[in-house]
Amino acid sequence: MPSAQDIRRRIKSVKNIGQITKAMKMVAAARLRRAQERALASTPYTEKIKEVLASVAGKTRDVSLPLLEVREVNRTGFIILSSDKGLAGAYSANVIKEAAQQIQSKKDAGLITVGRKARDYFKRRAFKIDQEYTGFSEKPTYLHAVDIVKHATQAFITGQYDEIYLVHTQFHSPINHKPVTIKLLPVDSSEHGREADGQQEYLFEPSASEVLAALLPQYLETTVYNALLQSAASELGARMTAMSSATENATELIAKLTLHYNKVRQANITREITEIVGGAEALK
Repeated sequence: MPSAQDIRRRIKSVKNIGQITKAMKMVAAARLRRAQERALASTPYTEKIKEVLASVAGKTRDVSLPLLEVREVNRTGFIILSSDKGLAGAYSANVIKEAAQQIQSKKDAGLITVGRKARDYFKRRAFKIDQEYTGFSEKPTYLHAVDIVKHATQAFITGQYDEIYLVHTQFHSPINHKPVTIKLLPVDSSEHGREADGQQEYLFEPSASEVLAALLPQYLETTVYNALLQSAASELGARMTAMSSATENATELIAKLTLHYNKVRQANITREITEIVGGAEALK
């Protein structure tokens, strides 16, 4: 049975941990507000560029563009967006699980990982990682999306990948975020053409094909950037929720330890009184 001194040390240790988790919760909450605002602000532009791309695709049947080329799939690329840090609950585990399920359905896969968690997980399991990015999972910029898309499109055009999927976490609220997988390349112009039905008509100058060629890279960059922002907000929301639960658990544990400490202390006092009374009785 632990002594009163041991329990006091444990209470002090748990209090220190509780202070740390509370501070991390507050930091995550402050960052989450900004990340959520950025994710929400980027969504209308992302949806609009998809709408314009759908309209352009509906006006042209030019399939000679490299990013529209559909070929036999021998190797599939996956861009996996995870976190650089832990203490975010099951955030990284969920997105890695989603990616692993998608990878299993492909006969040959190459990975482009964003964040240390996905990189370390797949490296330990001897997966082929063709490119890795770290250090910006909480604060992504548009330039990060440009770098990722540049590498991915180059790998697709050169034939390293015959198709590319993007695995990320869709943010809905701090406690509601779900891993999703979307096909990034080749861009399905027929699908976008169907989406264009009933949407606003556009006039293109010089031609729909040239506009489509210029629009495709921007569409990919915007899609990846929006996914980075959604993932960042999801990571911070998961961390805030996890640290909030940890702080509450620390408070509950301190209460239990304090009660246990009082019982041990009372037992010690009772034992000492019993020994004194026993000694006094022995002297009579």
